[in-house]
Amino acid sequence: MRVVVAPDSFGGTLTATAAAEAIATGWRRAAPSDELRLLPLADGGTGFVDVLHAGVGGTWHELEVTGPFGAPVPARWLRIGDTAYLESAAACGLHLVPREQRVPATARAVTSRGVGELVAAARADGVSTVVIGLGGSATTDGGAGMLAALGAGPVDASGVPVPAGGSALSAATRLDGLPQLDGIELVAAVDVDNPLLGQHGAAAVFGPQKGADPAAVADLDAGLARFAEVLATAFGRDVRDEPGAGAAGGIGAALLACGARQVSGAGLVRDLVGLDAELDAAGLAVTGEGSFDWQSLRGKLITAVARSASERGVPCVVLAGQVSVGRREAAAAGVDSAYSVSDDAGGVAASMADPAGTLAALAERVAARWSS
Repeated sequence: MRVVVAPDSFGGTLTATAAAEAIATGWRRAAPSDELRLLPLADGGTGFVDVLHAGVGGTWHELEVTGPFGAPVPARWLRIGDTAYLESAAACGLHLVPREQRVPATARAVTSRGVGELVAAARADGVSTVVIGLGGSATTDGGAGMLAALGAGPVDASGVPVPAGGSALSAATRLDGLPQLDGIELVAAVDVDNPLLGQHGAAAVFGPQKGADPAAVADLDAGLARFAEVLATAFGRDVRDEPGAGAAGGIGAALLACGARQVSGAGLVRDLVGLDAELDAAGLAVTGEGSFDWQSLRGKLITAVARSASERGVPCVVLAGQVSVGRREAAAAGVDSAYSVSDDAGGVAASMADPAGTLAALAERVAARWSS
């Protein structure tokens, strides 16, 4: 049987490439005669650009940009033809914030300025289009830092620049100019369809994993609400309720206000690396990520893989670190079965102690069930 192995990364434990290799290792132990096609994927978050480079090629451009706390961090963007591909996580990713520093004060203050610096670097290199992968961020500043790096930072009533971070946005009254884009087309490759504000917004849904407690979530949501008004005044477009505006801590909102075209990050990667063509000749699709939960059903990679497989009559199974999606919801998304690494390994601690080994062990058991 021809099996397409197309996972996303597993949180901070396995890259998409490492996850695909672990699944293949286990699968071959149970079904050595199966033909495996490894196609690591990404949905706009961490690993988005690496996956594109592995699948399509291109030229790397390396530089230092402002990191989540203001100190420089190494980053890079990828040029393919006249298009630049970059990811917000390279400059303000959650992986750049140690777990012990994911506290309310940090969650309020993380900046997206480095993302704007990546855009500016690509602009200076003469590209016509900049595709920004949104996901895996530590910030909730609505893209204010990004705009500041492009010459359009928020200021208060006295014209003083607003401090970095989402909470400070409550003092913003206007932008200090418009972003210097020099005619480039912006494309927001999003991994979720959340709006900017409210119970499904950037602060409420993603703030806690960045260290925000309920009080910080409320502050951040209030700051984003104020910044949405500033964006609407500056660009003549109110984006607060648009799907994807809440991506990457609200960077999606800033990009949409600037006129960016929005695409599914998972769909973009799927098209560029040729997932559909691989599935045309497949008997089974295997995908996965760190946690298969309700967020997975809101535009993330698993949904894209399952949908593409379903359209071709190819069954799709999910191998995830943890699974909290019910069978009915999974089936509605095109997933035939979902399997949890932590359940199979005897707990989260056991699975985290050996991420590749426990994923391979689960893949071996799933292969014994699905191979024929």
